[in-house]
Amino acid sequence: MAKQRTAVTLLSSFQWLFFIFANTVVVPISVGAAFQLPAETIEMTIRCSFIITGIACILQAWIGHRYPLLDSHSGLMWGLILNMGISASALGMDFATVGGGIATGILLAGAVTVLIAAFNLISIIQKIITPMVMSVYIFLLTFQLVFIFFKGMFKVTESGTIDLPVSLFSIGVVIFVSLLRIKGGNGLGNFSILIGIIVGWLLYRMIFPSDLPVESSAGMAFTFFPFGTPNLELGIIFVSFIAVLLNLTNTFTSIQAAADVYKEKVEENQYRRSIFITGIFAFISAIFGLVPYTPFTSTIGFLESTKLLKREPFIISGFLFTLLGIIPSIGGFLGTMPLTVGNAVLFVAYLQLFGTALNSLKGTFFNSETIFRLAGPVLIGVSIMNIPPILFGSVPVLLQPLITNGLIMGVFISIFLEKFINWDKLTNKLEVGQ
Repeated sequence: MAKQRTAVTLLSSFQWLFFIFANTVVVPISVGAAFQLPAETIEMTIRCSFIITGIACILQAWIGHRYPLLDSHSGLMWGLILNMGISASALGMDFATVGGGIATGILLAGAVTVLIAAFNLISIIQKIITPMVMSVYIFLLTFQLVFIFFKGMFKVTESGTIDLPVSLFSIGVVIFVSLLRIKGGNGLGNFSILIGIIVGWLLYRMIFPSDLPVESSAGMAFTFFPFGTPNLELGIIFVSFIAVLLNLTNTFTSIQAAADVYKEKVEENQYRRSIFITGIFAFISAIFGLVPYTPFTSTIGFLESTKLLKREPFIISGFLFTLLGIIPSIGGFLGTMPLTVGNAVLFVAYLQLFGTALNSLKGTFFNSETIFRLAGPVLIGVSIMNIPPILFGSVPVLLQPLITNGLIMGVFISIFLEKFINWDKLTNKLEVGQ
């Protein structure tokens, strides 16, 4: 019996390891590409990402919120940093200036986050981050991540057109992973992300052997602040600072959702401990050029489908993931993974976030007036996401990074609507025909 329990624990640990890998590996690669970092620096960020992600998962499960929740790179900050890197020229700045401003904003926000936890100011944050604001956040985060992955699936040639063979291959990967997830049941379906990455990667090597990045032969280039030395670019700092604080929305949402799975009531100290760890890792991420950390709401779907509710396998997987980053050869090899394949697989994975967003609205009544509570911030945010940043050139430079970010603007609008309109009173009046 003891041997059987050990075997189940190890198998569960490897399953967690694959889930963490699939949700982490693309982030440092894509951000490094957006800021045009050399291959050896991207290799460093991949290895640091693995090491720090593993440690973050262990600490959160051990002394933080104490749930098996993936703690990895924030989707909000990932999208923000990618957009800033892509929009650097439109903002009239070089990559080092933008990256340095982001680092300063993350460092400052990390300090504030630690202070919020240290002085137990959680109740103040909860008054701002209401359930409806959380729902708006999840909807917009879903759209932002899906947009990123969808665009990343398609390789663009030097002439600015889509590389048709590679793009069709990505669509094939999406179809394969989707069918595997839907038809695979609780067996293969639970491993659809891992299988998609492995099969897609192998086929890509066979079909496009000359289209793979060359592994760095110069070795890993270790450096602090690889995206740029901290500076005082106020516009970039402000947006990065606000975005990191908005990560707390994801923290509250994830912990509450996990508690629902376990049929438990969340204690305030769980939020406090988790937020303290998040603040510490914001400092660390800024120093090593990583996207800041947050508990993953999407982990809830993984928990519900696999029933891996014990903490022990999750903590073991954190140690294993850290080990992957310590072994030098693995970081260099993983740096050769085709971005189009990774984006195609994660495009399917994050479609499930839309279900999480819909579930967050259960019990909420909408009519022709109160629908503005949700539709206003969500649709305005999505609209901003689809406007090229260069069109905001007439806006003061200090405000451009904020105004051009649809997710942040959508959440701000939601907070404003929740604070200045009594939706419950309006709903009651409409129900009685007043």
